[in-house]
Amino acid sequence: MKKTVVTMLSFGDPDLRAQIEAMPEGTALIVISTTGQAIAVDLNGESPHVLVCTASGGGSTTMLRSLPAQFLHQGAHALVLDTKRISHLWAKGLPTVTHRGNIAGIHDALLGLATELHRRLDLDLDGDLDTAPRLIVAVDEANTTLYRLAR
Repeated sequence: MKKTVVTMLSFGDPDLRAQIEAMPEGTALIVISTTGQAIAVDLNGESPHVLVCTASGGGSTTMLRSLPAQFLHQGAHALVLDTKRISHLWAKGLPTVTHRGNIAGIHDALLGLATELHRRLDLDLDGDLDTAPRLIVAVDEANTTLYRLAR
């Protein structure tokens, strides 16, 4: 079995924008292999979920900036939960992004998300789900966030 080595995206790469633009709708570029092959996540697949899990300094926050940004470019909306309050300042003030940094705001946003998911289930039953934009939920520091929500 041939091993493919991957490297994190270099946002300074001049070809990066062209590679992202070439991705089909519903996909986002996550890495480029050492052979130059683009490796993407496809949210149109059977399980449209992505889990980014790394140790501190492993690049998860960078990935959680990159993925929503690419899907926002495709017309998605995003909910960004940033318990550190400073990791995703890029998302504040964007018209199709809800950014929450404090635990009370994160709690309320998650309750709103539950309501939105029920609304989307109703749209799906009616055959109207295609009218709703894709919704990306990015939770940075999920372990800390969940612990603080439980408290």
